[in-house]
Amino acid sequence: MTSLKSSWQTLSLRTVYDNPWIRVEEHAVINPSGGESRYGKICFKNRAVGILALDHADNLCLVGQHRYTLGEYSWELPMGGAPMEEDLLAAAKRELREETGLVAERWEELMRLHTSNCVTDEVGVVYLASELTQGPPDLGETEDLQVQALPFAEALQWVLQGRITDAISVAAILRLAAERAPRSGQGQ
Repeated sequence: MTSLKSSWQTLSLRTVYDNPWIRVEEHAVINPSGGESRYGKICFKNRAVGILALDHADNLCLVGQHRYTLGEYSWELPMGGAPMEEDLLAAAKRELREETGLVAERWEELMRLHTSNCVTDEVGVVYLASELTQGPPDLGETEDLQVQALPFAEALQWVLQGRITDAISVAAILRLAAERAPRSGQGQ
């Protein structure tokens, strides 16, 4: 059985970088083996909110953009940052409208996840949005997006083919696909 108590001990920490979105900390620690180590931690100043927006025909809304950090183009769910003081659902509604112009009448929390828990404390929340109405997008100055509606089954294939690689998008699409899959052994 795994211990629920942490076997790490923090000796000290210092901030090595700080901007409006992240803070990078260096921790001096005693590791689980009892040795001294240094551990880097990226502390996000926002929570991630992703939106799995499905229209009446079961088309999934995706946004495409060039991701500077990867140096490549990425198709993913509409998403963005929710400041710590902002309500998560309000942030999801704002992000969907800003990036796609869509407004949803129905919202359901689909999942919560940690994006890369070995180096960051980032928390992500994904909402399922439906009963959509189209309006104009309101893109931020760093956003140069393409919006595409793709049948959900095809978006799932994009995940399986590696065409959608964003972790939050992959997790959310697979989660919904699993929920829709017939349960083996039931009803027999």
